[in-house]
Amino acid sequence: MTGPVDERPPGGAEQPEPRRSGLRDPDKAVRGLGAGTLALEALVLLLAIQPIRVVGGDLSGTAVAAIVALAVACVVLAARMKRAWAWNAGTVLQGLLLLAGLLHWSLFALGIIFALVWAYALHVRRVILR
Repeated sequence: MTGPVDERPPGGAEQPEPRRSGLRDPDKAVRGLGAGTLALEALVLLLAIQPIRVVGGDLSGTAVAAIVALAVACVVLAARMKRAWAWNAGTVLQGLLLLAGLLHWSLFALGIIFALVWAYALHVRRVILR
């Protein structure tokens, strides 16, 4: 019979506590989720201009300028996801897209869709980085 088993690794070094999420680098994964969401939003906004003009009726120059500005803001924020403020700015961006719905109803519809996607990304961020 042997004595009690020492569960520490050889050399007495303690192993770090395993991550709850199982991800090797959860911060990087969450940044990728945020950047991917914003990049997809920028792409959808830019690709939506022509279908909105054809199907949705009158799309003013102001509405097109707002769409382009929002898409550029999405790309800039996607590149800045390492910064802590970028998540808050992304939330504000979703609100601005909802406000752009005053220019055309389809922008409001896109705002609702992307606000829900962004809310889910924030939820995943909170769960992973807990």
